Amino acid sequence: MFLDAAGTSREMEIEIQISEALFVEMELQDMDGYKRGPDYVEVNCGCTSRKYGDAIGTLRVHANGQFLIACDCSSGCREQRFTPYEFEKHSGREGSRKWTSHLWVLMKDKKVPLWRTPLLKYYKHTANGASGSMRRIFHRDELIQCSKCKKERRFRLRTKEECRIYHDAVLKKKWICADRPYDKITCNDDEERASRKNSRGCPRVPACDGCTSCVCFGCLKCRFIDCNCRTCVDFMQNAAP
Repeated sequence: MFLDAAGTSREMEIEIQISEALFVEMELQDMDGYKRGPDYVEVNCGCTSRKYGDAIGTLRVHANGQFLIACDCSSGCREQRFTPYEFEKHSGREGSRKWTSHLWVLMKDKKVPLWRTPLLKYYKHTANGASGSMRRIFHRDELIQCSKCKKERRFRLRTKEECRIYHDAVLKKKWICADRPYDKITCNDDEERASRKNSRGCPRVPACDGCTSCVCFGCLKCRFIDCNCRTCVDFMQNAAP
């Protein structure tokens, strides 16, 4: 369906309104080459190879979560747009592919890896073409025992918000039923039957004990850049989205 001029104008206005609510972190303005557009921000970035030195480029972060890099190593490169993974490979960086750690931006004349900046929270797999080449990551339901009544309570992990609620609950040393932010319950509420607990939402086998189809070992949906726990920090440093 084609939009008329008025429809296109309305769409642009909506996109601008959405983008104005993003990229508000003050740290972004300290990044070298910072430039803000109607639905994106640009900063200078780089990747260092022991053999070839620094490969310099311009990272454009779109409001839809897409990351694209224009390399400045030659006039031909400037006409191309690389994903972070492609740019890391293009730079000749040796070793494993961990672009979140290997790509950096300049902040106050210091190289800061992307995982330490607010930019990474805007990255989305689907916007960067990963949905077709990677299997869908599934998170099964998890159970946490109340420290007071010792009953196990179910946590659904279908959205990033639900993953964060579960993540914070796991980190809490003495989690109790009253801490649950949704479907408010108390210690007086009945616990799930054992047969019900066995069903954790695995897409392969309903009564699965945990398999590669339903257990995630870390992704940008269940790991958080603003969390300082060891699990999240290690993932942001080492994982390659």
